Amino acid sequence: MTGRRAALLAVSAVQLAAGLAGVALSLRRRHAFDTPLLSGSAATVGRDTWWAGTALGPPAWTLAVHAGALARLAARPDPRAATVLAWVGAALVPGYLQERLVRRRLTPAGAERAETAVVAVGLATAAAMAALGRR
Repeated sequence: MTGRRAALLAVSAVQLAAGLAGVALSLRRRHAFDTPLLSGSAATVGRDTWWAGTALGPPAWTLAVHAGALARLAARPDPRAATVLAWVGAALVPGYLQERLVRRRLTPAGAERAETAVVAVGLATAAAMAALGRR
């Protein structure tokens, strides 16, 4: 296994775990997505998880694409799977940054132990996926 593939696998696995943790935290704490253009509500956060994600995690369909590409790349060298992971990472970075709660958690005044950790790890690993997955 090449060093770049191993790094992409590791970073992508951590990012997927951070995304799942963010969704779980959001569901438990009823944190609906809240972006400059659209926002959900605490009452529909579970339903919205499928198509729009939550305040701390990506949509379920994004997690599924991510998991599928990660599994393919883990099974064998696969440039297309690496490209998919790069695109997922590239899409997640602005996705995280447009969320109002994410921006608040990244400030000293808005820090909260679990949520800030999930957001910081998720954002950093998404950026790393985008960089490592490029050909």
